[in-house]
Amino acid sequence: MESKQIDEQLRKEAELARERAIEEAQRAAEAKRAEKRAAEEPEQLAREQARKEVWLAKEQAISEAQRAAEAKRAEKRAAEEAEQLAREQARKEAWLAKERAIEEARQARRARESEKPEK
Repeated sequence: MESKQIDEQLRKEAELARERAIEEAQRAAEAKRAEKRAAEEPEQLAREQARKEVWLAKEQAISEAQRAAEAKRAEKRAAEEAEQLAREQARKEAWLAKERAIEEARQARRARESEKPEK
């Protein structure tokens, strides 16, 4: 009977030692993963920072291009408005000149008619 107890005791001790070995291996693996993460973290942060800087540079370039395009459109719009005002002014002046010519012709005709002797 003692032999069975000794065997059982040895089996329990072996099982306990195996579990401890597994736990120790797991702790070692976790420590290794944590060490690897800690070593990779600065590199990861540097990559993330570089990615953000590239993104920001792209956004700034897009923004600058949009501002330049808007400035160009505003300049073109201002030039077109000036041209439109000049055309409108010329049209008004032509209309006024035509109206003056018509009025002068009417007055000249009236003056001639009033000078003619009545028959």
